[in-house]
Amino acid sequence: MVYKKTKMIEEKISVIGLGCWNFGGDWDSSDKRKSIAIVHAAIEMGINLFDVAPVYGWGQSETILGNALQDGRRNKVLIASKGGLLWDKPYQTQNNLSRTSLLKEIDASLKRLQTDYIDIYQMHWPDPTTPLQETAQVLDEIRKAGKIRYVGLSNFAQRDVEMMMNYIPVHCQQSLYNMFERNSTSYHGIPLDYRTEADVLPVVKKYGQVFLPYSPLFQGLLAGKFDSGITFSKKDIRNANPKLAGEGFEKYRRAVMRIEEVGEKIGRPINEIAFNWLRRKPEVTSIIGGASSVEQLQKNVKSVEWDLDDMTVKELEVILQQFAQNIYYGK
Repeated sequence: MVYKKTKMIEEKISVIGLGCWNFGGDWDSSDKRKSIAIVHAAIEMGINLFDVAPVYGWGQSETILGNALQDGRRNKVLIASKGGLLWDKPYQTQNNLSRTSLLKEIDASLKRLQTDYIDIYQMHWPDPTTPLQETAQVLDEIRKAGKIRYVGLSNFAQRDVEMMMNYIPVHCQQSLYNMFERNSTSYHGIPLDYRTEADVLPVVKKYGQVFLPYSPLFQGLLAGKFDSGITFSKKDIRNANPKLAGEGFEKYRRAVMRIEEVGEKIGRPINEIAFNWLRRKPEVTSIIGGASSVEQLQKNVKSVEWDLDDMTVKELEVILQQFAQNIYYGK
């Protein structure tokens, strides 16, 4: 495994992280025993960053990760969980970063994760109804109580990140970022008030923050999974992603085919190319990739065994620029 060190967090972090969203039943590939086996295999491969959230599986993903990290494994990893996204019932959510809500959420997450602390506690989405100062103050309170070690912000506008840093340190940021969604304006139809490459990466570099790009394989598109079209079941959360349907999907697929041609020339699969492309970015700390099996996890980790050369990167950039009008902004 390869590790990166940032200015704002003490530990070195594996460049490949494990995203735990699919553990909770929102994707077609969820299975509790298999998920626990994936966590154990990830640790053996040197992965030490596990990204999860209460809303993933409506509490189930945190519970499964907590079960998997017993028997001495907890002290080998960094848990990056989240707060501020509540639900009344599945698929009906609300953003709430208020003091009262976060104090309840952190305790619920700790119970599900079976741990006394969360290493990186990330605010999942902005909450325009709660002042940033209130959120900052309660995060500082929770941190001083020893329940979290570092503060992160996910999907935040950079003006708000900078404002939050007037009150408390922001150690980590998480944003949508992959070869196709470099400056996307939306995620699953939700408008984004940031442009990752244009806005977020410069701030990450300025402060030495950890940066965790999510959806590095575009929910399977950059893993070469959809050669014959989309085949999700009705329960799969990816049905809510408008970019994976209709004319937009076909434009992405044509770009994937071009990248696969590059992969054939260098003898590497598209998933490894996508991970390598991200890993080359100095601001990228740990790539949050999900895995539905140990075999898939191994394929992701294999990407650290080699590096893209400059000539191949230029060839890829030509392809991406040709598709930029339709891809970068999700149009």
